[in-house]
Amino acid sequence: MNSYALFAVVILYLALLFLVAHRAEKKKSKIWVNNPYIYALSLAVYCTAWTYYGSIGVAVNDGLDYLPIYIGPIIIIPAWIYINRKIIRIARINKVSSIADFISLRYGNSRSFGAIITLVCIFGIIPYIGLQIKAISETFHLVTNTPISKNIFTDNATYVVVLLALFSSYYGTRYVDASEKRLGIISAVALESFLKLIFLIVLGIFVTFFVFDGFSDIYQKASQFSDFKAKNTFSGLEGSINWIILSLISASAIFLLPRQFHTTIVENRQEKHLKTAIWFFPLYLLIFNIFVFPIAWGGRIIFDGHSVNPEFYSILIPQHFNNQLITVLVFLGGLSSSISMVIISSITLSIMLSNNLIIPYGWLDKFKSDNDINNTKSITNIRKISIFILIVTAFVFYKFFILQNSLYSVGLISFVVISQLGPSFFGAIFWRRGSYKGAVIGLIGGLIVCYFGLIIPQYYFSFNQEFKGFLREMYNWFSFFNIPYLDSISQIFFWSILVNISLFTIISVSQKGDYRERNFAEIYIDVDKYIQNHENAFIWRGKAYVSDIRNILVKFLGEKKTEQALRIFNLKYNIDTRTETADARFIKFSENLLSGRIGTASAKILIEGVTHEDKISLKEVLTILEESKENISLNKKLTEQSRELRQLSDELSSANENLIFKDKQKDDFLDSVAHELRTPITAIRSAGEILADDDDIPLDIKREFLNNIITESDRLNEIINDILYLDKLEHGEIALNISKNNILETYQKALNPIGHLLRQKNIHLSEVNLLTNTNFDYDEARLIQVFQNILGNALKFTDEEGTIQAKFQEKDEQLVISIFNTGKQIPEDDLNLIFDKFYQSRNQNIRKPLGSGLGLAICRKIMETHKGSISAKNMVIGVEFQMILKRNIET
Repeated sequence: MNSYALFAVVILYLALLFLVAHRAEKKKSKIWVNNPYIYALSLAVYCTAWTYYGSIGVAVNDGLDYLPIYIGPIIIIPAWIYINRKIIRIARINKVSSIADFISLRYGNSRSFGAIITLVCIFGIIPYIGLQIKAISETFHLVTNTPISKNIFTDNATYVVVLLALFSSYYGTRYVDASEKRLGIISAVALESFLKLIFLIVLGIFVTFFVFDGFSDIYQKASQFSDFKAKNTFSGLEGSINWIILSLISASAIFLLPRQFHTTIVENRQEKHLKTAIWFFPLYLLIFNIFVFPIAWGGRIIFDGHSVNPEFYSILIPQHFNNQLITVLVFLGGLSSSISMVIISSITLSIMLSNNLIIPYGWLDKFKSDNDINNTKSITNIRKISIFILIVTAFVFYKFFILQNSLYSVGLISFVVISQLGPSFFGAIFWRRGSYKGAVIGLIGGLIVCYFGLIIPQYYFSFNQEFKGFLREMYNWFSFFNIPYLDSISQIFFWSILVNISLFTIISVSQKGDYRERNFAEIYIDVDKYIQNHENAFIWRGKAYVSDIRNILVKFLGEKKTEQALRIFNLKYNIDTRTETADARFIKFSENLLSGRIGTASAKILIEGVTHEDKISLKEVLTILEESKENISLNKKLTEQSRELRQLSDELSSANENLIFKDKQKDDFLDSVAHELRTPITAIRSAGEILADDDDIPLDIKREFLNNIITESDRLNEIINDILYLDKLEHGEIALNISKNNILETYQKALNPIGHLLRQKNIHLSEVNLLTNTNFDYDEARLIQVFQNILGNALKFTDEEGTIQAKFQEKDEQLVISIFNTGKQIPEDDLNLIFDKFYQSRNQNIRKPLGSGLGLAICRKIMETHKGSISAKNMVIGVEFQMILKRNIET
């Protein structure tokens, strides 16, 4: 295929991603925002070019060794949902935006530890990003039959990299708060995950059923190879042990890779989405691997005797049969695998680079003296430049270090390096005693083993041949560390993790961490106890002024957002706005507000700059925490008991009042009926008598009296009909015509007849639709009647240029409809009485309704016959009626 034509295809494909990201950001409808499948598909960023191409090469060269990369995440899934639910809660209440923030915050919110973790991630992931660029470049030249250019300006991969950097920097830095959800990016990644799977399935079907005659045909022909059996078994004890260790490496990677932490934790919108991901993600990996065997062995059968790279069989096979369409589709699938990883990784690394290195070690003084607009611009520019630098660095790494390396080997080394975060990561949420010193020294010890065992042999030997002999001889001195049955990757993983865990454990046990470490240990491990009032769990003692902290917040949030945040805090804890001194809760609250923008460590430094903290002994911390636990437990029990007693008291009081009121209501109802019927009858009789007694009445006045008679007759007829209709409803004499209807269309039908009246009063109408499925079971005619009664009341009591808003949402398989209007409020004592027949307010002597006085009583009865409910409540500037209806009603 022509290079320019393929490059044009790449441009169109990237334009599609821009379009999807743009629409997702702009529309923000439920199909994008709260879609569990979008979330689950975004997790498939795990499947990169390494898995798209590399696993096929491994299947050819090493047999079943490609499977652990997928088996590891699958076997950890049962624990994965429990662990991730806990991490999501911790991240949410602490405004965590990266794995570096998550780990360093637990160990005392250390700036240095966050910087170390950031460097580990950068050095571990940069080669991995370079691997993706290598895959893009090599497959591009493979499809176009052109040689790879050594000149970066004539290499097509250069321009693809620039486009990726532009896309990542634009959509990855739209939110200055790094903990915000990046809807555009995640939607684009989800689309890529879907497409790369579809394209691989298309290739698999082509190879299996068009090139060969099914799976059995491939198996039969492949089994003729002398090494077929050896490569499709565990090769005894050695193969089995290595296979298990590779599974452990990949199981840890699903938690620790920065891109996986970002998509799983930071981008999670609802915890319940994990329930979809727990089955969808393993299913995705399973489908992804169905055709690896046919493609791998099919390629070997086709290219037997030819010197080709088996990692690119997926491109070479359709190309061999001159099928240009499938060749391009497979190329786009590999491109999707690569760019989704590059985009998410570069964004997450840029957040860590800015929040844990650049800002805390160089920009805080500038931020203190600048305003919020300039600070926001600076933070955004830092991240944009960071993304460019990271991607360019990865490109340089590809050109000079991994050009000759396999995709599989580079990816696996990155996995082992990142796995060194494991002890401090899992220790953070499961071990109270874990300390900062133990975590740091353990991590450095593990990295040293990785550096000498993997990094130098993999990259230094291939780059610098001059000292190869000397270094090789030096490495022979450490041969006594070799473990039988383990290959080099498994050995280095074993020794590095052993050193890491040992140092972490020994130092943490022998040296106690400071009070801040123990404080966060409690918050992390017992997050469920503190999730509602997490600021209360933060221990701080010292002297601080609200005004000083407020000035810091304004420099990053601006005046308006700061005031809004402080108002929320004061309302939450019932604090007087005139309070001058800040307590521990306000310190923690302020740090959280800053954390998303500049990282947890920088937030802590800025707040410390305007406060004076008194040191607290570890013993005091433990005492406070124990008291806090006891108080939480005691308060919970007292609250429950108090609530139960209050409920019983209210029920008794209410029952007593209802008995008195119901007894009186019988007489009141008869009086109300007589009164309501007498009014129009009296009006009719009076008008009739005047017309009968006076023959000299002018024609226009006669017409007016006759119109009054007709109007009052209609009102009399309406009252009688409503009384009879309500009586039939109460006695179950009216059968409901239950069918599946569109609730939005039903509401519109109810609204149409009074639309001109609403327009006459210049009333603003709006609808908020939060439903994914708008079809529900109900009697449409009856529900229209309910809507029209509510809307009629709203029209009657809403002033000129007021507002009527309808909101539709679903909670626990129930439809909740809220109709709000800016009319006058209902007396609080009457909120539970307005649905009674001929309701009369206790706070007024008489009430003359324009209708029959039975409208809301009929509404309540209609909702009850639907096994639903209706209620009203006063809002700040109006009244809201709420109707609840089940999705499915048994007929």
